[in-house]
Amino acid sequence: MLSAVPDAVAVTIYRAPDRAADQAMNLGWLEGFALITETRTVEIPAGEATIRFEGVAGGILPESALVTGLPAGVREKNLDADLLSARNLYARAFGRPVILRRHRGKDGKGAVTEERAVIRSAPDGAAILQTKDGFEVANCGRGIEDALAYTEMPEGLSAKPTLSVRTESPVASRATITLSYLAWGFDWQTNYVVSLDPATGKADMLAWVTLASSDPTSFADAATAVVGGKVNREDAQERPEAQDRELVLQCYLGGRPVPSPAVMQGDMAAMSMMAPMSASIIVSAQRRSAPMMEAAVKVTAEGLGDLKLYRVPVPTTVASNAQKQVMMHDLQGVKFKVFHTATLEDGSDNQAAIKLRTRNRKEEGLGVALPGGPAAVFEPHGDERLLVGRGGMGNYAVGEDVELTLGASPGVQVQVRTTAGTSKQRDLEATVTNANPWPISFEGTVSLDDGDLIEKPSSRLTRKFGRPIWTAAVPANGTATLRYRVVNPE
Repeated sequence: MLSAVPDAVAVTIYRAPDRAADQAMNLGWLEGFALITETRTVEIPAGEATIRFEGVAGGILPESALVTGLPAGVREKNLDADLLSARNLYARAFGRPVILRRHRGKDGKGAVTEERAVIRSAPDGAAILQTKDGFEVANCGRGIEDALAYTEMPEGLSAKPTLSVRTESPVASRATITLSYLAWGFDWQTNYVVSLDPATGKADMLAWVTLASSDPTSFADAATAVVGGKVNREDAQERPEAQDRELVLQCYLGGRPVPSPAVMQGDMAAMSMMAPMSASIIVSAQRRSAPMMEAAVKVTAEGLGDLKLYRVPVPTTVASNAQKQVMMHDLQGVKFKVFHTATLEDGSDNQAAIKLRTRNRKEEGLGVALPGGPAAVFEPHGDERLLVGRGGMGNYAVGEDVELTLGASPGVQVQVRTTAGTSKQRDLEATVTNANPWPISFEGTVSLDDGDLIEKPSSRLTRKFGRPIWTAAVPANGTATLRYRVVNPE
């Protein structure tokens, strides 16, 4: 029995566990996962039966699959066959007859001949074929271009990922079942766009949830959500290897076999058509579409134990090999303070970092959960908005201090040097030079070794996270200096 499509589907995406909150996703290798829940209606015959669920995620972990609603339960689960792809089609045709079409002449565009051949090499070797004249490597003659056509579809290939279960029912019936499973190849992040007005110290901040999938299956009109926070997940097995991975064809030259024979991959529905083979072809089933944005709806936050669940309130399509953005926050008049910061370490001579700082409260224009992610900051310049920095934000709960690092400031330099010293103590001088035509606020964290103490600072120091902090207002085109003594009493 075949269940071709689900009646309804829900997709909940979890972040890659080892990716930092402010680190961007690697779209070429998504290491998050998704919990996919499908509702399907199936016809169950009397007696033993195998029910095939077509169109599940290609990265499904079959051991995680849970099927509920079958009258007699599940006796066995299987992830069926290999996906139909250029590589698998070639591999399954090993030892089988194919049609070898050969273009002769300049640029391979001359006369065309056809003959029967048999594939005699595996996918990880040169494309070796046996013809009536003996063994040869395809596409290796001068002025020749070869193509292969398959006369039949090998058994065991499926155009869509398929999960099958075995069950046994005393009578024929129709059942509405729920299929839930985990799948690899998904991820999500928050992307922030901050429009800062330095004159007022306020900013408008847009937050987008970016959904990404490298799976070959699309989930249309899915109830979609993402989970914030790190979920511990331990596996005894590695991530499954993609069955539609790239294939590379190169010729057999200079007595050296080269790896990876390939058949040019096109429309899977037309794989029986001639597939051209060339001396350097990269074939991939993955086509990543451009990001899509849905601004008409906003993600809403809900509690999920110690985690946060962000739900898209309307159905959305999680498309195969694509990314999509849905709005999370549209915040106006957020109060930010601009700081220049650096670590004050003996012998250092570095540019200061630029940071935006606020507090996640309604009084500052926030008061919402802020999942970590990359951020871009713009400032007005005449009638335009220009990019002034890119950075990342960590995960911030309501009430926490929020910091956004934009990168190094070319106009602010921080130098620390020793002016005098002995084995027990050192006198140091930290100088901040501001080359900008406007004043800045500077915050320096004094670096100390274990057991070191600070004495006689020339300016009052505060403490943050147990570390001494020097705060100074540096005038336009001016400097500020801190002198202090570091003592090791041991």
